[in-house]
Amino acid sequence: MNSKETNPSLELSTQEMKTLGYAVIDILVEHFSNLKNKRVGNVAKRVDLEKIFREPVPESGMNPEVLLDFFKNKVITNTSCVDHPRFFAFVPSPGNYISTMADALISGINFFSGNWLESSAASQIELVTIDWLKELCGLPKSSGGLFVSGGSMANLTALIVARNIKLKNNIQNAVVYFSDQTHSSIEKGFKILGFEDLQIKKIKSDSNFRLPIGEFKKTVEQDKANGKKPFCVIVNAGTTNTGAVDPIWEISEYCKKENLWLHADGAYGAAVVLTPQGKEILKGLELVDSLSLDPHKWLFQPFEIGCVLIKDAKWMKEMFHASADYLKDAEIGTNELNFFDYGIQMTRSFRALKLWMSLKVFGLNSFREAIAHGFKMAELVEKTVLSSSKLKLVTKANLGVVTFRYEDKKLSDEKLNFLNKQIVEEIIKDGFAMISSTALNGQVVLRMCPINPRTQEIDITDTIQKIEKAGNDIINKQFLVTT
Repeated sequence: MNSKETNPSLELSTQEMKTLGYAVIDILVEHFSNLKNKRVGNVAKRVDLEKIFREPVPESGMNPEVLLDFFKNKVITNTSCVDHPRFFAFVPSPGNYISTMADALISGINFFSGNWLESSAASQIELVTIDWLKELCGLPKSSGGLFVSGGSMANLTALIVARNIKLKNNIQNAVVYFSDQTHSSIEKGFKILGFEDLQIKKIKSDSNFRLPIGEFKKTVEQDKANGKKPFCVIVNAGTTNTGAVDPIWEISEYCKKENLWLHADGAYGAAVVLTPQGKEILKGLELVDSLSLDPHKWLFQPFEIGCVLIKDAKWMKEMFHASADYLKDAEIGTNELNFFDYGIQMTRSFRALKLWMSLKVFGLNSFREAIAHGFKMAELVEKTVLSSSKLKLVTKANLGVVTFRYEDKKLSDEKLNFLNKQIVEEIIKDGFAMISSTALNGQVVLRMCPINPRTQEIDITDTIQKIEKAGNDIINKQFLVTT
């Protein structure tokens, strides 16, 4: 393509498309094949990126191959790799190549997955894939759901349905409950729905960072006595902080008695129900009214794909269905399903394809073994920390998450908090691995989430060695004189 010519059809020739396509595939194959040998973290300063990317909108085009080289040299190199086998921070998103190719097909064919008229096959695949997930989670046949952008949107969608079914959208005096370990998207979701701070009860978690049943019940009873309207409780099917799972079964019994909506935030942990160990941990998941689940976590899909499941699919359509003259052609029969009637989005992508294709290619047993491998790697982190003279275990391996802390008896808690934050910064700067920190009971702790199925034992042991060295070096440089 000549960069000096205009191209009002926005097309490339067949040969240009092939050349560019092969070059893109080469980048992707190199990424998957050599990822382990690359830096994990590449965090640039905005002032530097402004110099690279800031420009007026281009009036004339450029050669796409030249632009692709720019992408390789300036975009990829200034981005952290969340699918790297040594990315242990936050929650990794270790995708797979089949799903990557599915994403290319999704964008290339440009599926519109809002209604049956324009995407009958895509809609059927989404129905089948949703059915697979709801069956794996033990939800009833009446249940349904859809794929959304991620856990935040899945949680928000479920809360909208809950508000409609339990409150008929009148939130006056309504109160919601969850532990202080619950993901921030829940509180954000309720605020989007108009709830005030006094209506949102964040209950202090117990010593295992779970929602304490006794305190929860006591708070509900007090609110009822004060004329409030308890209507919803959120349980965690794996917290981001520690992987903690609330006592779902016991809380579900109380919710049934008190007519409370029970939503499980399983964005992080629900998918582990595929394994016998995970199913036991998540006992009671099948009893919830709604559930969020993120396939881009334990089901190893690339962004963006989250899932919301509701106990009765009719509740979703009751909330989200809206008709208009320009939609009449899409209302073509009683047996077909229009997904825009079941969620917030009208224009929506064919997110189901990547999960469907990867399950078809690899099979469910491969995913079970991949999840079991994540459990094993977390247990190795725990074992390695316990054998260390420098590190102290804070929470055991739980749903693939382990927390610990670099300790030195000569340092105050304040200095230890600073030290552990500095360790994270040094590990990120080093680029070999990436970890993150969080706060538990006022203490800054280090956190590892080694759920990537390509992570190996040496990745764990080498990373912990680097953590120990970083802590020792920081003490020698910054605290030796003062202590």
